[in-house]
Amino acid sequence: MKIGLVGYPGCGKSTVFGALTGIEVETGYGSGKANLGVVKVPDLRVDQLAALYSPKKTTYAEITFSDLGGGRAEGLDRTALNEMRSVDALCQVLRDFPDAAGEPGAPQGELAGLETETLLADLEVVEQRVARLRKDRSDARHLELMERVQEALESERPVRAMELSEDELKSLSGYALLTAKPLLLVLNVAEERVAEPAPEALAAAASQRGLGLVVLSAAVEMEIAQLDPEEQAEFLDSIGLEQPASHRFIRGAFDLIDLISMLTAGPDECRAWPIPRGLSAPRAAGKIHSDIERGFIRAEVIRCEDLLAQGSEAKCKEAGLLRVEGKDYIVQDGDVVHFRFNV
Repeated sequence: MKIGLVGYPGCGKSTVFGALTGIEVETGYGSGKANLGVVKVPDLRVDQLAALYSPKKTTYAEITFSDLGGGRAEGLDRTALNEMRSVDALCQVLRDFPDAAGEPGAPQGELAGLETETLLADLEVVEQRVARLRKDRSDARHLELMERVQEALESERPVRAMELSEDELKSLSGYALLTAKPLLLVLNVAEERVAEPAPEALAAAASQRGLGLVVLSAAVEMEIAQLDPEEQAEFLDSIGLEQPASHRFIRGAFDLIDLISMLTAGPDECRAWPIPRGLSAPRAAGKIHSDIERGFIRAEVIRCEDLLAQGSEAKCKEAGLLRVEGKDYIVQDGDVVHFRFNV
């Protein structure tokens, strides 16, 4: 899964990307090129399972962040908008700190600005498609859907705010509409405001749109990322934070694309497997290996909290906390699963 970082010039987008990934990239909109970085998703459950099993290997879920290039002084250009179509979800970085000239940030203006640009970009795509469908009249059902989408966009409603069925969403997926993509807002603040909540007006604007909002200071996060764990804890305590804001950001981005973590645990490896919510046990098994899906017999499931409380699989079994599930079982976030299969 790929999440694109977007934002207007000077918002600190590339600094946020660097703080998250540890990759140094050119700041500004000069290159017109997307930079990729893979980030581990913090998960206390994986840490606790590793402490229980002392495995040879500990593996966290991962997501790919793309620092999308392309732009112009007053906004995003077509290159940037086209790059945005290639990702699964978007994170917009909003500037809420003074620029080099001392001008304060205008995060609500940036939010509204990107919303307008993406609505117009989608409307251009949809209008062209509606015109073709009206001309040949070969698919009345799809035409009706596209006309509804066009009406929403003309009313300044993003596609993500529409009530659409799964089949309708699937039908629209080929258009890579920008306003259909999940969106997370990242408010980039000055260091002295790092422990403060988001301004009420911005929080209300995000809530009204059904968007997540994370507050962080890219400069502080960059500094935190360069410290060893013990120094990190001391530094966080000194600025009034329990954990780096980047952890909340990464978790928020993970949740944004509606992924959950299926867990596996043992002396060889403790691991979080990112899977789409609502996946059946055989399909979830296929995320580990296609042979396991093909030869699926059953899934032995223990809730992570039960395993940690009991201290072993044997004790969970004695307490009746180990369940045997079949092909229709929907894997839940935090399930520790052992698949039985035969190929």
